Amino acid sequence: MLKKLVSGWNRYKYRLVPWIALNLWKNQRTLRFVAEDSLDKVISDQLVESSLLKLFRILFLSDLSNQAEFLNLLPENSQSKYFHMLTNFRSIKETKKETKGRGMDLNPHEAMFETLGFIINRATSSLSFAGRGVFVTTGKVPKGAVVCMYPGTIYQQYEPIFFQSICNSFIFRCIDGVLIDGNDNGISKVIYRSCNGRDRLGPYKTSDATWLSESPANPLAVGQYINNCSNEKAANVCYQEFDVPATFPVELRQYIPNVNYGHIMERPLRCVVLVALREIEKGEELFSNYYTIVR
Repeated sequence: MLKKLVSGWNRYKYRLVPWIALNLWKNQRTLRFVAEDSLDKVISDQLVESSLLKLFRILFLSDLSNQAEFLNLLPENSQSKYFHMLTNFRSIKETKKETKGRGMDLNPHEAMFETLGFIINRATSSLSFAGRGVFVTTGKVPKGAVVCMYPGTIYQQYEPIFFQSICNSFIFRCIDGVLIDGNDNGISKVIYRSCNGRDRLGPYKTSDATWLSESPANPLAVGQYINNCSNEKAANVCYQEFDVPATFPVELRQYIPNVNYGHIMERPLRCVVLVALREIEKGEELFSNYYTIVR
């Protein structure tokens, strides 16, 4: 029982304000400092969007048997674009004698490797007190690449989150006070599923709920399991806020692992991605800075 309590405290203390106030400056390497006018952007929003679109389009085409009805409702120019992508992909694979079936026949991790050049997975962390972490299991992550997304329900500053926050170590606070609840259990899970079902466009999803399972359709949606860096293990990724533009293709929104708690929203959907600060080799665990100091 005591061991369980200690383990829970080690995970939760980073979200407890009094503990943060007393310990923040003891470990300088765990802090990240940014200029106020930088908006904490390591790469441009255009590069973030481009990376997500690249992966999501391949995920869409790899699931063509389930997406055919959705595809038929798209404008003709959008349909032509997807069919052109599929034709090019199959032509390359036929040359290599690797193709089969109508679609791309890639699982989410294969799609990730095909588009981004690496694969990440959850596994037992190298930190004895941390539980699970996220590792690069295949390939190499280049500096500046989008490595993960932080999934969860998006709360504005005025929206209720008290009960969801109790003993919840997965709440992420953005610079402007927006909160993301990345807990995949309990009341947080129920609320996310409810909002996910509420925001459908008829039979079509506008957000992804599969991150709540062990097999997410979007393989990037494991950012909530990345552990805090330490004096011994420096951060190799950092958080970056990204607001999904109104022009983001409706057929690809089903892979976004975030949903607004409030139904009527004038602001764009907030996402948080994790960006590589350096080249990350196969076998390395991902570590981030839980604290960003804006100067």
